[in-house]
Amino acid sequence: MEKLAPRRDKYIRRNWYYYKNLRNFFRFNIPEGSKVAEIGCGTGYLLNSLNPSYGLGIDFSPAMIEKARLKYPNLHFEVMDAEQITLDEKFDYIIISDTLGYLEDIQKAFAELKKIAHPGTRILISYQNFLWEPVLWLSQKSGLKMPHPRLNWLNRGDVINLLELEGYDVIKWGRRFLLPVYIPLISWFINKYIANLPLFNSLCLTGFTIARLPDVRPEKNRDFSVSVIIPARNEKGNIEDAVIRTPEMGKHTEIIFVEGNSTDDTLDEIKRVCEAYKGKRDVKWMVQEGKGKGDAVRKGYDHASGDILMILDADLTVPPEDLPKFYDAIATGKGEYINGTRLVYPMEDEAMRTLNMMGNKFFSVMFSWLLGQRLKDTLCGTKVLTAENYRKLAANRSYFGDFDPFGDFDLIFGSSKLNLKLIEVPIRYRARKYGETNISRFRHGWLLLKMVVYAMNKIKFIH
Repeated sequence: MEKLAPRRDKYIRRNWYYYKNLRNFFRFNIPEGSKVAEIGCGTGYLLNSLNPSYGLGIDFSPAMIEKARLKYPNLHFEVMDAEQITLDEKFDYIIISDTLGYLEDIQKAFAELKKIAHPGTRILISYQNFLWEPVLWLSQKSGLKMPHPRLNWLNRGDVINLLELEGYDVIKWGRRFLLPVYIPLISWFINKYIANLPLFNSLCLTGFTIARLPDVRPEKNRDFSVSVIIPARNEKGNIEDAVIRTPEMGKHTEIIFVEGNSTDDTLDEIKRVCEAYKGKRDVKWMVQEGKGKGDAVRKGYDHASGDILMILDADLTVPPEDLPKFYDAIATGKGEYINGTRLVYPMEDEAMRTLNMMGNKFFSVMFSWLLGQRLKDTLCGTKVLTAENYRKLAANRSYFGDFDPFGDFDLIFGSSKLNLKLIEVPIRYRARKYGETNISRFRHGWLLLKMVVYAMNKIKFIH
């Protein structure tokens, strides 16, 4: 590798289309201004393209590091073996791009990463599909690709297995980049759309895996406060039950009703209940200026004081008594975005109509494909995440825009963009006891379909 250092940048320029695609993948997943470490940084091209607030690259080649220091004095570079990391600082993101093949002991390298990772760190790994080995070998022999010694060839299962052996949670995996040769319009179309379709995707050149180091905590952690947000429109008959049946969780639980301009005296009932339970429960209320559940959830979250934020639908079809399951899942570090699923246990009669059930199953398949994580029930109203992660999600909201009247998909897409670990909690879905649903099967179903198409271009069909 020492002899190749002077020619490294020449090969990057020669294969600019491949490196541009690689850069776009990492820039999509790593916000500018993050603290980033790159393992096997070479001459620093990729690390510099991410515009980190603090960037550190390590490589075992002194010649590569010397060149990187000269090119990018704004970054930090160290000669170091990935299997013997001697750093004592933590990073928000650790990237390992096309480097696994060079390592003598990949499992040892993954173990060493723990020295520079905290529970919020995301580890992003890219590697080349072993099916491309003959093509890459020919490219190397013809001088199109930088020569290298014989590499380890890993498939997705190998990478995931090695990560799990070292105790990492794998969040996402996938493949991208089908046509590495630049042909105007054709390359763009194939790599943006065709490469993401089933079958074609298995032939892609670049594989990727995103993982985290779990934040293991005691099983019954009680050190967090909770805010339960209850959007309420025409739900007068459910208000007091919502307060009575919502358990105390963690060190403190506040309940926030966000009233949505009802026509059945819901607001007066909320005021009465707040007064009746003063001193017994921490119950607050507010009236939304906008429309829709999404607007109500955002207003409630903006005024919440808890460490953990929960949504509870005021129709109480998700039993409030199930909320501690969500609390335990997030408080013990098992997940970072906790989604309820109604599609496991049998439902009460009339709880979900057949057409709604079919729609839910369709959207479950579509969103699991879109997000790269299993999501069985996209439309369950109970969703939970930490206030810290919600603030990150809100700061990044401009990427998707204000598109979601429900609030569910703002959280789902935002959490996916942050690469949060998604966990689903099965609940028993009940029939509502008061009022009528605010959901229109056909009008809202059409909106959901449009959101799927929208998300394809924002999450899946990126180039």
